[in-house]
Amino acid sequence: MQVEIAQLELRYAGLRILQPARQARLAASLVREGQQTPVLVVAEGEDRFVLIDGYQRVSALHQLGRDLVEATVLPLGEVEALLMRFHLETTARRTALEDAWLLRELSEVHGLSQQQLAVRLRRSKSWVSGRLGLLRALPVVAQESVKQGRLPAHAAMKFLVPLARANGEHCSQLVANLGRDAVSVRQVERLYRAWRQGDAEQRERIVAHPWLFLKAEEAVVAADEPQSEPDENAQLLDELEGLAGLCRRVRKRVRAGKFARANPSKRLRLANGWHEARLSFASLVMLMREEELDAGPGDQNRDPAAAS
Repeated sequence: MQVEIAQLELRYAGLRILQPARQARLAASLVREGQQTPVLVVAEGEDRFVLIDGYQRVSALHQLGRDLVEATVLPLGEVEALLMRFHLETTARRTALEDAWLLRELSEVHGLSQQQLAVRLRRSKSWVSGRLGLLRALPVVAQESVKQGRLPAHAAMKFLVPLARANGEHCSQLVANLGRDAVSVRQVERLYRAWRQGDAEQRERIVAHPWLFLKAEEAVVAADEPQSEPDENAQLLDELEGLAGLCRRVRKRVRAGKFARANPSKRLRLANGWHEARLSFASLVMLMREEELDAGPGDQNRDPAAAS
């Protein structure tokens, strides 16, 4: 059925990490093909629905100015619907932090105990405890940065959780001072390792000015790397190999009938393009003959006098 986006309650949006690149691809797909998969909702009153799954789709539709979304109304309560979504998803689509946010929602809002969570999610109690432990260790500012897609979840779990356990205030300062710019896993690792190896003064500088530290470290590494002259022969070889590959792709398209199926105006443009390419290639062939590079691979070591 179709539901107005304005009728949706988006109360579980905070359980997911925003993925701007994925949402952009999804928006492009919606323009080309329309909505292929309905979102999942549960009814709340006569004309309100709680969105359970499909937050990226709804966001993309809203971004495109659409008012309606195809939805499947689940004959379940919110808890059962959230549990069903968990079981339907593959683990590759979720991060440990997203698991943890769901567990906290089910525990603190819906009142499920850790034992109940373990049974309902078909996980061990230690798995539930470990996931919730991530949220206790990781400062809220870091969790929000992960949700907004600025801080990779893997970096937060591998490097910021141990940093927070060692010094929670420094972890919060570091994330706050990274600001709204996206940071990579590698950059977070460099910050954490430098913080761990530094003295008190160095640690203060790192958390106060993380981007300045990263730029300074990159400058030092660049200065230590030996400067090599560009290999012009290698560049020419790459270009010749690219030219050969381009010719193969053009032959494949022509053999597939791309030229034959073109309408008259497009055939004229293709013919003009081929004429220009043929002249350019003929000029290159003449130049290569002057350079004695037009022989086949088997002729490279042949005595030129023997050919006369």
